[in-house]
Amino acid sequence: MAIIKSISGIRGTVGGKTGEGLNPLNTVKFVSAYASFIRSKTNKKSNTIVVGRDARISGKMLEQLVVGTLMGMGFNVVNIGLAATPTTEIAVAMEDACGGIILTASHNPKQWNALKLLNENGEFLNAEQGNEVLRLAEAEDFIYAEVEQLGTIIEKDYTDKHIRAVLDLKLVDIDAITKVGFEVAIDCVNSVGGIIIPKLLKALGVKKINELYCTPNGDFPHNPEPLNEHLGDIANLVKTTKSDVGFVVDPDVDRLAVICENGEMFGEEYTLVAVSDYILKHTPGNTVSNLSSSRALRDITQKYNCKYFTAAVGEVNVTTKMKAVNAVIGGEGNGGVIYPESHYGRDSLIGIALFLTYLAKEKKTVSTIRAAYPQYYMAKQKIELTSKVNMDVILQSVKEKYKQYDITDVDGVKIDFPDKWVHLRKSNTEPVIRIYSEAHSLREAEAAGIEIMNVIRTLK
Repeated sequence: MAIIKSISGIRGTVGGKTGEGLNPLNTVKFVSAYASFIRSKTNKKSNTIVVGRDARISGKMLEQLVVGTLMGMGFNVVNIGLAATPTTEIAVAMEDACGGIILTASHNPKQWNALKLLNENGEFLNAEQGNEVLRLAEAEDFIYAEVEQLGTIIEKDYTDKHIRAVLDLKLVDIDAITKVGFEVAIDCVNSVGGIIIPKLLKALGVKKINELYCTPNGDFPHNPEPLNEHLGDIANLVKTTKSDVGFVVDPDVDRLAVICENGEMFGEEYTLVAVSDYILKHTPGNTVSNLSSSRALRDITQKYNCKYFTAAVGEVNVTTKMKAVNAVIGGEGNGGVIYPESHYGRDSLIGIALFLTYLAKEKKTVSTIRAAYPQYYMAKQKIELTSKVNMDVILQSVKEKYKQYDITDVDGVKIDFPDKWVHLRKSNTEPVIRIYSEAHSLREAEAAGIEIMNVIRTLK
């Protein structure tokens, strides 16, 4: 059983022996550490922490542990129950809370769950803050509330409030979407997307919704990561129903994949590209994506004579860079759209609303829009990370071998060749080394990644 501690939160498998995985003892320890951190760092007068979760089978068990521990630490809890990650982020701001905890392991299989930790702005903790929580957890020196100071709990539903916030965005055009009368197919992998995405589409004026896997029971019918090889069912549904577009979200609804009307993949790397194309057309400005994202966003940004910036992998790193350069749009190539006009967090609802608006205004098919973008192909590979692997030695050796090329080492090592790039780094969410590569053909991209993998294997 595994547990991974990173800036992305505390992630682990459920079950096993004491000290292994995200078991009840570890959950209480890490939540106590987080509560201690919030108590010492918050600038809010509020004594409230928001808790939300995806539909994983272990979610209810962890929810009770988390809520009870927070109350035991003297915090009042607003429990919003089954909710998308961006819904919880928005709820923290709307409640004027001093923090939030999201129970979700995002794209990981159903045996995994995680504690994703938010600050008082409803944004993820940065590396320094996350490390402080880990230090407090290791120390296990917590002060729990006396009986008169125990926290309270109130339950609220933020689904409609989140949808309303999306509908109110200036660049979301409900009239344009309604006028077209779209037919849309969706795959919500039997998690919380099945609750909020159909309601969003109806509110946007979509004429017909073809639902696939929208029962929020946590029984994922396929690998929940929205990659091409996992999306055969939704591709077939789009074709058989003759839908105008298909949308796929991951279990916590912060990643968005798009399916063309002919059943072909739009490409999760191009979700952000298309949304950015629409945003930049109306509000030119800087853009940001992480080092493992497609060059296509850079190309689209330059088309509008704007500046493109990169950040280390991890949502908090992207949002930090976006704030620094005052970006109008940004995100990650895994289908994560971050639109500061709403909030600094990946949000599939915003991605869907903006994409449909763009589609309605362009009066083109999804495949036609996709064909107009720079054609890049990305290969995503990984090597298991064991205790015998010295990551520092690997990174230094790769840097030395390819030193004649442009090297970025703020997050692993990225090698920018003239016509392609390769990025290798230790994953924040799995015990693996990720090797991402991009070129003008899939064969070239795969070959570039394999070359680096072979270099790594000689060093293990």
